[in-house]
Amino acid sequence: MTGPRETISLATMDLPIYFISDIHLMLKKSNSEIERQNILFQFLHHVGDTGGTLVINGDLFDFYFEYKDVIPKVFVPFYHEILKIREKGVKVHYIVGNHDYWVQDFITEDLFDKTYLSDTSFNSSGKKFYVTHGDGYLSWDRGYRFLRKIIRSRLFIWLYRWIHPTIGYAFGRWVSKKGEHYEHSDEYNKRIADEMTIHANNSLEEGYDFFITGHYHQAKELSLKSGKLVILGDWLSFFTYAKFDGEDLKLHYWKKNETM
Repeated sequence: MTGPRETISLATMDLPIYFISDIHLMLKKSNSEIERQNILFQFLHHVGDTGGTLVINGDLFDFYFEYKDVIPKVFVPFYHEILKIREKGVKVHYIVGNHDYWVQDFITEDLFDKTYLSDTSFNSSGKKFYVTHGDGYLSWDRGYRFLRKIIRSRLFIWLYRWIHPTIGYAFGRWVSKKGEHYEHSDEYNKRIADEMTIHANNSLEEGYDFFITGHYHQAKELSLKSGKLVILGDWLSFFTYAKFDGEDLKLHYWKKNETM
């Protein structure tokens, strides 16, 4: 079973390259959410100071739906931080995930340098990267893959945009609350890692050096026969990021109030 490879984009990215995934910015601004975002902003300040490229690999938002003239105001502090690091010369690339596929021109033209609606690939320092959010890859995801075709269809998106934003986001809060627990058993995590290893090996055999995925809320760096698989973890419990320095890609843990 192969994953969704709808559009492959080739780009050259400045060093160092940072990868993060599954931030899940929440619609409800609780004290714990503000603290979590402050930790994220510390990391973004570090990226702004070092320069380079930031790749956000999906599920940046726990729910995001952009209307023609309406964007969610609760995320304004994050928008501000991204624009600040872009002013410093950092290029920010965004691969949409299963929670935040429904973007429009604010995301694609105003906030980020480049937005991808599916998997992407690029070269840097002689290395080839394959980057996917990762949803829909698992062999037992058949029902989800069918649902994804429906909710990502032009007809569904057109119909949803006729719903008043207050109602649309109330539904989004309900959906987010239903799925706010992202912890899985060790056995289930191993099944996922084993299956994603198969997909990674398929890409590595095609000439890629690194296969990077998010979505699965586990932080793993696995050296394979001809390259490396990195599962990026999240910014809910792991606070992890991967960094490519021009020679190797390594997974790191960001700590509260960390300075580097």
